[in-house]
Amino acid sequence: MLNYTKAHILADWNGSWTLFEVQHNPTEFSLEKSSQLGEITIPGLDAPLQQFVRGQAAKLSVELFFDSTEEGGTGAKAVSVTKHTDQIYMLGKVESNSHAPPIVTFLWGDNFPGSGLAEAMSTGVYSFGDPATNQSRNSFTGVVESIRQQFKLFSPYGVPLRATINLVLREHRPLDRQLYELGLNSPNKTHRRTLKNGDTLSSLSGDVYTQPGLWRHIANDNAIEDPRRLNVGQSISIPAIK
Repeated sequence: MLNYTKAHILADWNGSWTLFEVQHNPTEFSLEKSSQLGEITIPGLDAPLQQFVRGQAAKLSVELFFDSTEEGGTGAKAVSVTKHTDQIYMLGKVESNSHAPPIVTFLWGDNFPGSGLAEAMSTGVYSFGDPATNQSRNSFTGVVESIRQQFKLFSPYGVPLRATINLVLREHRPLDRQLYELGLNSPNKTHRRTLKNGDTLSSLSGDVYTQPGLWRHIANDNAIEDPRRLNVGQSISIPAIK
C-alpha cells in the first residue's frame, strides 16, 4: 500500500512499471509553467497586443537527499549511497525497446499542487463544464530533462555515503489526454453530441455557447419540437453561431 506521507517515483519502462520510495522527503520543490506569446503590432498603440500561441511544457524541479551511513556506518562495512541514487540516475537512460527514457511520475500526498482545481466547480469560481475542472492532478508526470548528482561524504575507502540529486522533469501529456483536459469548445464551429442521462438543450447550450438561453438554436437545427422529450443515445448537432 502506498504511503502518501513519503514521496514516491513511478517509472514506466515501456509498460513495465517500477515504483520506489524516496529515502528522505524533499524540503522543497518547484513547478514552472509558461506560455509562448506572439506580439501583434498595430501602429499608434502604446503597446503591442499579446496573442496566445501555445502553452509551454511545465517543469518540476526537486532536490533529493540520500544517506547510507545508517546502513553500514562509515568504515570498512560502509554501504555506497549509489544503491539509492542509481535508481534516480537510471531515469535519464534510454530504454532498449522504446529507444527513449521512461515516463516518470512524482507522487507525494493527496494535496499535490493543482489537486484543488476540481474544487473550483463547487465554489462558483468556474462554471459547470469549465475545462479547468478537468485539469486537476495529484502528481506530476514527465520525462527527465536533467539529473545532477553531488556526492558529499566518503568513507576512508572512497565509498560515497551521502548525496543530493537535482532532478528536473519536463511535463509529458499525450494528445488525447490534453484534448480531454482542455475540453475545448468553439461556438463558431458545429459540434455533435450524443445525449446522456440528465442532458438538456439548455445544458448543452451552456457547455458550447456558454449561454444556456441559446438552446433554441439547437432545437431548430435538429427539428426538436418539445425540448423536454429527448432520447438518451440520440446524436444531435450543435450549430455554429457567431
